[in-house]
Amino acid sequence: MIKREEDALDKYITTPLTEEKVSDLKAGDYVYISGTVYTARDAAHKRMYEAMQQGQQIPIDLKENIIYYLGPSPAREGQVIGSAGPTTSSRMDKYTPLFLENGLKGMIGKGRRSQEVIASMEENHAVYFAAIGGAGALLSQCIKKSEIVAYEDLGTEAIRRLEVENLPVIVVIDQERNNMYDYA
Repeated sequence: MIKREEDALDKYITTPLTEEKVSDLKAGDYVYISGTVYTARDAAHKRMYEAMQQGQQIPIDLKENIIYYLGPSPAREGQVIGSAGPTTSSRMDKYTPLFLENGLKGMIGKGRRSQEVIASMEENHAVYFAAIGGAGALLSQCIKKSEIVAYEDLGTEAIRRLEVENLPVIVVIDQERNNMYDYA
């Protein structure tokens, strides 16, 4: 079983998520992310995947970035974004290895990942974070700016660039294949 050191501290990271930062993250770590994070769900992943397979440019640079599997609810008056809870990550699994091969270093979602994704994370030095499902209203308070950058026609599934401050996540799977779900 993965155990945290009694004197372990929470980790605070700022994007970009470099290989050096990834290597310091271990399954079970509590992490607070600040900086730029992109959102993308099923439909956006499919479009980017198909474009990449055809040798086309995609609308975001994956290198050293984090994708949050999120389709936010509409913002209420005076808010930057509506509820911002994670969606089930396994729906992105068929696209993820190609994204990791192209420099993606982090993913935020909820739920288990396929063995293919976990192997690709190890090979490409990436990490999978979990955000707390059901806490979307709380998580939205960490989002300071939200801007649609691609696929606006997808509505809530459009790709957004978020500026986050101390977004709380847990490292569920690290680059060494340590997996918190194996112990749940």
